[in-house]
Amino acid sequence: MSAGKPSQFRVERGTERDVALILRLIKELAEYEKLPHEVAATEAGLRESLFGEHPAAEVLIGHAGTEPAGFAVFFQNFSTFLGRSGLYLEDLYVVPEWRKHGLGRLLLAHVAAIAVERGCGRLEWSVLDWNEPALRFYQRIGARAMDEWTVYRLTGDALKRLASDSAVDTTT
Repeated sequence: MSAGKPSQFRVERGTERDVALILRLIKELAEYEKLPHEVAATEAGLRESLFGEHPAAEVLIGHAGTEPAGFAVFFQNFSTFLGRSGLYLEDLYVVPEWRKHGLGRLLLAHVAAIAVERGCGRLEWSVLDWNEPALRFYQRIGARAMDEWTVYRLTGDALKRLASDSAVDTTT
């Protein structure tokens, strides 16, 4: 299908049979974000994390006609201030040829509808500060930057070092 405004986009929940596609889209997103070296995900790991006994996140796949054209990955979080759950949008990605046609907004609208349906107090996400197209898009839909917050992250050895200070047995 050629790039152009399709008569209809379709958004569906990802399923286990979409694992290879999801991994491909994750790798494309990582390339766009200049972080391909950060991708450690595998099909087996995604299958377990997304569709195993205790799914850690959910996936929506956006299609332009029959062509997969983007995805959204999100999971439940909790706000102590609101005393309610929320959704955190981990990734929103549209392949380059389908950008600026409304698929990103449609994917985000589907996540927002899920949040409203579940009684969530908010929907949150992070965006790289250099990603001007995304920043403009989010501002146009009414999202507000949380400039007073700084994201921190523990990974790898630093995470393991801190965990080793715990008396909790994490093997069960």
